[in-house]
Amino acid sequence: MAAPAKRWVPLEANPDVMNQFIWGLGIPENELEFNDVYGLDEELLEMVPKPVLAVLFLFPYSSLADTEREEVKEQVLEVSKQELLENLYFLKQTVDNACGTIGILHAIGNVKSNIQLVEGSYFDRFYKSTANMDPFERAKFLEEDREMEDAHSVAATAGDTVADSNVEEHYICFVCVNGQLYEFDGMKSQPISHGLSSPGTLLQDSAKIIKDMIQKIPDSMNFNVMALSRKPF
Repeated sequence: MAAPAKRWVPLEANPDVMNQFIWGLGIPENELEFNDVYGLDEELLEMVPKPVLAVLFLFPYSSLADTEREEVKEQVLEVSKQELLENLYFLKQTVDNACGTIGILHAIGNVKSNIQLVEGSYFDRFYKSTANMDPFERAKFLEEDREMEDAHSVAATAGDTVADSNVEEHYICFVCVNGQLYEFDGMKSQPISHGLSSPGTLLQDSAKIIKDMIQKIPDSMNFNVMALSRKPF
């Protein structure tokens, strides 16, 4: 019988929680921060601090959503092995409820060439240690990494809601890499390309995909969108 999967307490969809988490692990506090996206209409998207480097989306991970998302996957571009190895940072999810942390790792891992991690920090060491690993090796590394497990646990208890490991919501991440909009989901086999994008249109392009996903789960209101933005100098 296979050993049960390790289970963490999920991260609350709260920018304050996420910011304390990433600042403590090696993102300079004066460089990046998460902000709420209050709506997907153009006027509300314009309120989000720019530039946006990545978008985190929390949604109900129901069997219906899985089915619909597989249908969507057939309509978008497959990611080549070369692109995955050379340009995209991706890791699989093997720890229950670790999707918030994995979404953050995907966000930072795919924009780290544009930011300055604190030298010797957790993020600096994690990305250097896993640079040449495949997605499953990275997942194993994270699963056995007690430092990240402890940091995640602290962040998971820092929100406004009571921590509960029995949840059905799931985080995914959107990032623009080399002119393409990619969806990073550790529960999938690889990143998904949603076509052309740019750093200036990342938020709007992600919003279109998110709107389509929300429409496929009409009976739920459990959605949240956060943007990782560069702080103004």
